[in-house]
Amino acid sequence: MTAPADASTSTDAATRRRVLGIGSGAHFVHDGLSSVLYLLLPVWQAEFALTLTQVGLVRSVYSGAMALLQVPAGLLSEHWGERLLLGAGTVVTGLAYMTLGLAGGHLTLMAVLVVGGAGATVQHPLSSSVISKAYEHGPHRSALGIYNFSGDLGKMAIPFIVAMAIPVFEWRWATIGVGAFGIAAGIVTYLLLRGLGVGGPSAKVAKKNPTGDSQTAHVSGWGIIDHTGFGALSAIGVIDGAGRSGFLTFLPFLLIGKGADVEIVGVALTLTFIGGATGKFFCGLLAERLGIIRTVILTEAITGIGILALLPLSLYWAMALLPVIGMGLNGTSSVLYGTVSDFVAPERRARGFGLFYTLAVGGSAIAPFMFGMLSDVMGVTMTLTMVALLALSTIPICRLLVRPLSRAQAGSV
Repeated sequence: MTAPADASTSTDAATRRRVLGIGSGAHFVHDGLSSVLYLLLPVWQAEFALTLTQVGLVRSVYSGAMALLQVPAGLLSEHWGERLLLGAGTVVTGLAYMTLGLAGGHLTLMAVLVVGGAGATVQHPLSSSVISKAYEHGPHRSALGIYNFSGDLGKMAIPFIVAMAIPVFEWRWATIGVGAFGIAAGIVTYLLLRGLGVGGPSAKVAKKNPTGDSQTAHVSGWGIIDHTGFGALSAIGVIDGAGRSGFLTFLPFLLIGKGADVEIVGVALTLTFIGGATGKFFCGLLAERLGIIRTVILTEAITGIGILALLPLSLYWAMALLPVIGMGLNGTSSVLYGTVSDFVAPERRARGFGLFYTLAVGGSAIAPFMFGMLSDVMGVTMTLTMVALLALSTIPICRLLVRPLSRAQAGSV
């Protein structure tokens, strides 16, 4: 008479997979829309006569809005639920992209991108939280790895489609099209999560006390159970995010200087994101074999050395190297995101992910503006040299993770 139990287990497993699919779909849409900006920056520079500082600022305001509202999104989700905020935020981002097609100057662009970034702020902490809760007693690191991989698929697909559409329809109609896609995705995300009964307002969490009895527990504050580990992880996340954003913002300008047009830039970004997706997939496997710290050191070394090697190459050889750089560029984040839950209590995951993403996205937000000013003074080549050195600077910080990770792994046994 085990059939009912087996059916229940099967249903639970099916629900987890559906939650992972929905969260991954939201990640696909948001990361794809965000990455379209890297393609549009050279187009906007030419149309609106922007300096590289202004180009960096345009990119920074989007990431800045995302960074500032990560924590509020996590806090609000505890009362309103992840699904409502995730669906509504995706719709707002879609509306912002549709509005970009009406922009008449860089000030209008920045105003619209602030709204778009505010909508996009919900995706990382809330999707991560929903998936992490669904896999609380399952392979959560693997699930989050799949979730992160889906974002790279969006980065590959959506900018490539836009790059092919711009010569035919012009960039304004292209942004209107992807904006409509974002609105539809937000509505579908909310309806699917509601249909599963997932992502509603948080309930009280049952937890065992030190004597082994079950009791209702309330964890105050951020729920960080290892401040040293979380702090070191966040520091690497900030630097990694700054380096990735700085590289992707000014890579198109480096390639244009080597003779690329907008279609070639679109292909170059796609190649970089293909490498990033591959890196995230294999880095999850490497982390299991080599360990988290060795994997992060490897990916950051590939990033820094790869960028330095890219600078003097011709356009052809630069395009060939981009997938390798992409593997290192995005491989680190896959390992970092899957480790956040090791340092945060389960009932505070939305807050913990929100805080981590605030710091990591904050690094991504500041970098384009700062590197834009540097580019206006010293040129794009010197800027990307500094990005490479920034990536390599994370390697010494990895030592700070040794003991916290050992404690976390011992506690999970």
